Amino acid sequence: MGAEPAKPAADALEVAQALLARLPGLGPRSARRALLHLLKHRERLLAPLVEALARVDAALARCPVCGNLDVTTPCRICTDPKRDPALLCVVADVADLWALERARLFPGRFHVLGGLLSALDGVGPEDLAIAPLLARLDGVSEVVLALAATLEGQTTAHHVAARLQGYPVRVSQLAHGVPVGGELDHLDEGTLAQALRLRRPL
Repeated sequence: MGAEPAKPAADALEVAQALLARLPGLGPRSARRALLHLLKHRERLLAPLVEALARVDAALARCPVCGNLDVTTPCRICTDPKRDPALLCVVADVADLWALERARLFPGRFHVLGGLLSALDGVGPEDLAIAPLLARLDGVSEVVLALAATLEGQTTAHHVAARLQGYPVRVSQLAHGVPVGGELDHLDEGTLAQALRLRRPL
């Protein structure tokens, strides 16, 4: 059998637009506008973006210490000597870690749980990185639970806090500034700063 004929460029454009539309915050119309903008600026935007994504895809790895995504292992946060090892901030996923890191407000290190407890979605304690968290507590004086102010987030926070009982650590959580139902990745830096500053014992 001969090789399959190459797909026409129109098909490739449709595939690219459909893939862009799957990104958070982009629907079909916004994906089409983004694709057209990239195509109009192929040398300045499209080619560098394709090259950067290829490099990320080749090098990206999950940090074996905290669960962050980075191109180095362990990640640059875990290996940063300027970080305070006595402070550990627990987040649900990498998007939350990046949101807090973008604000550059937390001087310690992070731990990614990999999700939130959810009976509806079948996510139980064994599905989260709680055991690795407990294994990291040597030298830690405070654990900050930076979890969403949703039912799932608060259920997870209370479960993790219960698991931390008996360990010589102070457990706190984000306070004022995070609205009920708020997702960390959608909050501005001022709101995150207020929540971190006013964290309270759990």
